[in-house]
Amino acid sequence: MAAEDLTAAAPSLQELREHYDFLETLAPQLKGKVLVDVSNNLKKNMYPEANAEYLQRLIPGAHVVKAFNTLSAWALQNGPSDANRQVYLCGNSPEAKQAVAEIATKLGFAVQDRGSLAAARELEDFPLQLFPEWRLPMRLTIGLTAAFFFYLLARDVIYAYVGEGKDISFRIMVSLANKVFPIVSLILLSLCYLPGVVAAFLQLYRGTKYKRFPDWLDRWMLCRKQLGLIALALASLHVLYTLIIPIRYYVRFRLAAHTISQIKENKTSVFDTTMGWRTDSYYSMGILGFGLYVLLGISSLPSVSNALSWREFSFIQSKLGYLTLFFCTFHTYLYGWDKFLRISYYKWYTPPGYMLCLVVPSVVLVLKLLLLLPCVDKSLTRIRQGWERTDPEDISKKSLLT
Repeated sequence: MAAEDLTAAAPSLQELREHYDFLETLAPQLKGKVLVDVSNNLKKNMYPEANAEYLQRLIPGAHVVKAFNTLSAWALQNGPSDANRQVYLCGNSPEAKQAVAEIATKLGFAVQDRGSLAAARELEDFPLQLFPEWRLPMRLTIGLTAAFFFYLLARDVIYAYVGEGKDISFRIMVSLANKVFPIVSLILLSLCYLPGVVAAFLQLYRGTKYKRFPDWLDRWMLCRKQLGLIALALASLHVLYTLIIPIRYYVRFRLAAHTISQIKENKTSVFDTTMGWRTDSYYSMGILGFGLYVLLGISSLPSVSNALSWREFSFIQSKLGYLTLFFCTFHTYLYGWDKFLRISYYKWYTPPGYMLCLVVPSVVLVLKLLLLLPCVDKSLTRIRQGWERTDPEDISKKSLLT
């Protein structure tokens, strides 16, 4: 079909079906034409059938194709380099869909065919969805944040009030937040890489890459980008909270009180070289980890990732990603140092929050090290290159058949 055979139908959102009737009078002129429906509804299930299906029933002689409705005016004006590259389309005529796909491709968009016109309702619901890919990561973030907040609130604030008679509730605003945010950030970062490790072991167990992953693992892998961006946001908050520590009233008061106490007692603190190594290493690992964190976040932006080759993008997100996880985990271990040996840190016989947050990243790093073993890595590489392990039962069955 030629470009002159294409017609677009784009009534306003407030006047959808009211402006479709005049098309009946144009039915003879539209016969054999490709009618591109770019309309959307104000809410889901607004009509019993999709707008594109209604158009096809209204003008049976035309070839209705649902397309371009998921793109904003900004995307159409500025092109795919600064916006979403995906154009979803559906229709009953393969030739009509091909004509629309050619136009979208010439505009620089990537076309995704969703099948017949029955998929039009699904396409019309896309613009009405509010952060559908962010729901699971946000629920997980809120759940972890709430759990660790109340856990640390009980250990730090309530324990001090009940056990020692001290009111340190003011520490909720900064000190407690500066513990919760890095804890949740590290767990979310490790959850970005855990599904890849699980998938690798699943492929080793099955001996093939051609079997579909379970649905829960598939959904988990699809939301890794969102998990990583939320983790970066929480890590950034941790950095900002840490930067204001020296100007806090509580910290300045403690420093002044300690200095005055030293003067009154005529004492001088001896420099601890071990503590110097520990604190410098702790801050260094944190800075390196956050720097790589930011690099991962920048490379996930569409404008940046589109400029990278697959090998470059994979190197940043995979190799540097695991290095980021290592630096951040080591940063947390240096923070804890030998606290796990001191009974006083187990308030109400519960472990500190940093110890709990180290479980998942430590497991991920150990499992990744196992995958890097030459014997394991060789088998996994062969499987991902297409090799399949033959089941002995299948061999016996084939031999019986022959």
